[in-house]
Amino acid sequence: MDRNFARALALVLKSEGGWSDNPADPGGATMKGVTLANFRRYVKADASKADLREISGEQVATVYRRFYWDAVAGAELPGGIDYAVFDFAVNSGPGRAAKYLQAAVGAAQDGRIGPATLGAVGARPSGAVIDDLCDARLAFLRRLPAWPVFGKGWSDRVRSVRAQALLMSAPQPAPPPSPDPAGPRHPPGPFTAPSTTPSSAGAPAVPSVERPPFWHALLQILKSIFARSPI
Repeated sequence: MDRNFARALALVLKSEGGWSDNPADPGGATMKGVTLANFRRYVKADASKADLREISGEQVATVYRRFYWDAVAGAELPGGIDYAVFDFAVNSGPGRAAKYLQAAVGAAQDGRIGPATLGAVGARPSGAVIDDLCDARLAFLRRLPAWPVFGKGWSDRVRSVRAQALLMSAPQPAPPPSPDPAGPRHPPGPFTAPSTTPSSAGAPAVPSVERPPFWHALLQILKSIFARSPI
């Protein structure tokens, strides 16, 4: 879902780091994972390496969204899978990332994520798709000639992507209900009005008081004693 773009980008940037211009890296000069070629394509046509080193956060987000996220239909993929495919695309190209996703879900490998691929993705558990994709990605990286140079970093990256993607794919618990400011409410119980006994004429009625069983028995005994006593 597109709401994951900012979170996915933040995770990608942790892996991409800052400035890099290693001759062994086939991507050439990069800043925060943005190559000079893509910077020229989406931001400044005649940009130099010095311009690339000064790229702004907004420009970084523009390149990543247009060249990677949109290219792999990130906004339409389930949570977690979107990040795993996105990071793969940044590291190895959108077309390859799309084909490897299609292979993981049994869709035609044309490198374009459309309705058929999205349907196949939705038919499998997200965790299984993420695991299969990360396994295939790591196997691909191991076959590259640059593995002896970058293998440890690539392996650590795929391990981190797998862990974070699985977390993102897990169902989120529903928030607890907010407490009622008026406090707990209970249904009213039945109300019984106190009974009254008639009094002497003109006197107000007085509520009767129920006597405890002990005092009632004592009163009956006293009455019987006085009734037998001579006057």
